[in-house]
Amino acid sequence: MNIHEYQGKEVLKQYGVAVPEGKVAFSVDEAVEAAKALGTPVVVVKAQIHAGGRGKAGGVKVAKSLDEVRTYASEILGKVLVTHQTGPEGKEVKRLLIEQGCDIKKEYYIGVVVDRETGRVVMMGSEEGGTEIEEVAAHSPEKIFKEVIDPAIGLQVFQARKLAYAINIPNELVNKAVKFMIALYTAFVEKDCSIAEINPLVVTGDGNVMALDAKLNFDSNALYRRKDIVALRDLEEEDAKEIEASKYDLSYIALEGNIGCMVNGAGLAMATMDIIKYYGGDPANFLDVGGGATKEKVTEAFKIILSDENVKGIFVNIFGGIMRCDVIAEGVIAAAKELGLDRPLVVRLEGTNVDLGKKMLNESGLNIVAADSMADGAQKIVALVK
Repeated sequence: MNIHEYQGKEVLKQYGVAVPEGKVAFSVDEAVEAAKALGTPVVVVKAQIHAGGRGKAGGVKVAKSLDEVRTYASEILGKVLVTHQTGPEGKEVKRLLIEQGCDIKKEYYIGVVVDRETGRVVMMGSEEGGTEIEEVAAHSPEKIFKEVIDPAIGLQVFQARKLAYAINIPNELVNKAVKFMIALYTAFVEKDCSIAEINPLVVTGDGNVMALDAKLNFDSNALYRRKDIVALRDLEEEDAKEIEASKYDLSYIALEGNIGCMVNGAGLAMATMDIIKYYGGDPANFLDVGGGATKEKVTEAFKIILSDENVKGIFVNIFGGIMRCDVIAEGVIAAAKELGLDRPLVVRLEGTNVDLGKKMLNESGLNIVAADSMADGAQKIVALVK
């Protein structure tokens, strides 16, 4: 789950992470009032969307008067920002962060992630702040430094100090940088983050070490115990189909293709998308109905796929281990009849109660194409869609 920059900064402030003072605004007048309340000669007007690259897209402006705040707020609010992370459709700006300007001497990068290779949390640092870390990795990988953190003892002072020296934090500010890093790590762990990225971390003219930007992502599996974080969720920033899927505990991610997929198991879902691509098709979604799906859950999954106007055909690929094939068949039949199936449907069933599931589909009266294997099903749905 993602949250906005201003929300991330509020979370980090609870742990003692230094951030500039700022206020959220939902209208031009609110933006001007926020700038007045901050009372600094320079303020920054920042678009708040769930995507990086806002500055390059014209979503971050430095204002030196209230008139400029009004002008920039008018320009940005309601604007569709297209960045490298939004895709060509972009995202509409519906809120702004009005933040006090600061005297930036140098920009750095600090990020905390879970490293699958080591199975541990890793803190990364670079003196190439203000640049996407992927770009730094591409052109200057030697400028990225990492500290692997032992979960039993957490980030140690010597590790934070080592990282601060490696990225050339000024000697007189190393202690402040160490305090910053330890606070960031603590927030990461205690709030069940999956990513905590500060880009840039800045050193200011008056000797502060501060988060000028903050991106926090949270592990969705831990949200049941993070009601305070769930309250920060902005549904307008999310795909409506993904929101609907989350209500039924379905793992759904919208993609840009035209072949809807309903599969049980994340690994099989990934393999299904791969094989559709292999045979020249484009998957419209990732959808894992899980091992313990009910008829109702399958019906809702089918509805969500059909609600996507880009979907021209559907491939149901089920291996019934925990999941029974007859339950899948029952849900597919119910949803198809309720919604009026008007697109090609290919179904491949294997496993528990497969014969019963196939019999139910054959006797349903629906126009369903049976597949003998995953490859056979992928070829058939690609051909039907084309």
